[in-house]
Amino acid sequence: MRIGLLTEGGYPYATGEAGLWRERLVHGLGQHQFDLYALGPTGTRRPLPPNARIVRTGDMGAAAPDGGAPTSRIQRAAFGEGRASRRAYGRRERRRFTEGFHALATGLCAEHDETSFATGLYALADLARERGGLPGALRSDDAVRALESACRAPGARRAAAGAGLPDHLAFADHLERALRPLSLDWYAEEALGTVDLCHATAGGAAALPGLLAKRFFGTPLLVTEYGVQLRAHYLSATVADHSTPLRALLAALHGRLAAETYRQAAVLTPGNVHSRRWQERCGADRARIRTVHPGLAADRFAEVGEDEESGDPATLVWVGRVEPAKDLVALLHAFAEVRARQPDARLRIVAVPAGEPGADAYLTHCKGFAAQLFPDEAAGAHAVGENPVTFEELGGPEAPTLEDTYASAAVVVLSSVVEGFPTSLVEAMFCARATVSTDVGAVVEVIGGTGLVVPPRNPRALADACLALLRDPERRHRLGAAARARALELFTVEQNLAAFRGIYLELLSHAPVRHRPGDGVPFAHPAEAHVPGSWTHQAVTAGTGAPDA
Repeated sequence: MRIGLLTEGGYPYATGEAGLWRERLVHGLGQHQFDLYALGPTGTRRPLPPNARIVRTGDMGAAAPDGGAPTSRIQRAAFGEGRASRRAYGRRERRRFTEGFHALATGLCAEHDETSFATGLYALADLARERGGLPGALRSDDAVRALESACRAPGARRAAAGAGLPDHLAFADHLERALRPLSLDWYAEEALGTVDLCHATAGGAAALPGLLAKRFFGTPLLVTEYGVQLRAHYLSATVADHSTPLRALLAALHGRLAAETYRQAAVLTPGNVHSRRWQERCGADRARIRTVHPGLAADRFAEVGEDEESGDPATLVWVGRVEPAKDLVALLHAFAEVRARQPDARLRIVAVPAGEPGADAYLTHCKGFAAQLFPDEAAGAHAVGENPVTFEELGGPEAPTLEDTYASAAVVVLSSVVEGFPTSLVEAMFCARATVSTDVGAVVEVIGGTGLVVPPRNPRALADACLALLRDPERRHRLGAAARARALELFTVEQNLAAFRGIYLELLSHAPVRHRPGDGVPFAHPAEAHVPGSWTHQAVTAGTGAPDA
């Protein structure tokens, strides 16, 4: 089977867990051919196995400062350059663009119109495919006038009706970036026209080429969301800086695109029930949703998980990206109460490098707050003081690896107020560590009774739960063993691959057969030839209809 793997900012160019699961998928399903279509910046790519190749890339970077065409060579070829490119449209094409864009804008601005957005989107896609893109049109005066008309039409959202010219111009810029995949050269018979299945590894822009492949070629679409794009938009810190009308228009854009993606996808595979609820609220058909948990590499934590004597019985460990959503301030408040009731307790905060804006400022704030709560303590008058809270970075001398970090813990703590799929909890479970977590995102689904869960923003409850486990080693070890057994059953790479292997075969069995020149003779090999076992080899080699008894 030939799979068109649609990625955005991920494999084969990104590092981290977001790119690793795609890499494991490609390596683990070696019987399938993967054609990679990557949106986002390119760079040094990871090695590809023999069953994978990069077919197309699309740089979705920022536009030029003057508001003209994007700056890269690939983008200039796809999207045109400034005023000169706008003259590529004649009167007929300009009218088609205006009609399609007006339908799309109406679907975004109207409160209850759920069909115009899709009508306009596919009209623009047809025009872009015929004319080689939408050169400058999405930033043209025609687009801004159509957007203004839709915002002021009867039945428009109240917030959208209050948009002014700056909001229209800013939204046109966002819309142009979101719709850049329409102008890519991926929708040809020798590109996406050759695949049997499109697998979008995220919603949003990554799924848009899959929508067009279904429209142009009837290719079934599978959408995997381990982080719902619409939820990420609502939680984005940059959205808060926009005006109310602009926020309403952006929310409508992401919501309509998500709804159309969920409507057209043959199967949706959220990574947890929390993401599944988001999809259902956006109109996804429950019958086409299959929860497939992310697969993490368990073998690296095997040695820690089998060592029941490891770990300092008085040490709490927190691991993750340092950002306000992790609520380290509440964790420090909770640890202050823990220290008051168990003076030998220690807290290790191990930061995973994130490179996100504002992370350093929040880390500095937390360090200053910890220094105020816990002045350096010394055992005697002539000893050097030491703080019971340490801030470390993963990969540093104190925390060289995740395995060493979790091995040092009696209890692993998660204090977030916002969370998707808690990867750090799964890693702690592989290491047979008892956990204390806040009830956010998919935490309860992941823990499943093998750890303690408390309400978010409640330092007292967090402290009580940590103390309960620190003071009861037998309970701690029992919960850790149960957590490891649960993680090995539900969250391994093997279960993830098995799920997608079955989904691929199911989708192909319902898809129409399309024989293309050069693919070889259909059914040239009997199905039994692919069944593992020595009897199959003997039967095929001998050319007989049945194996020897």
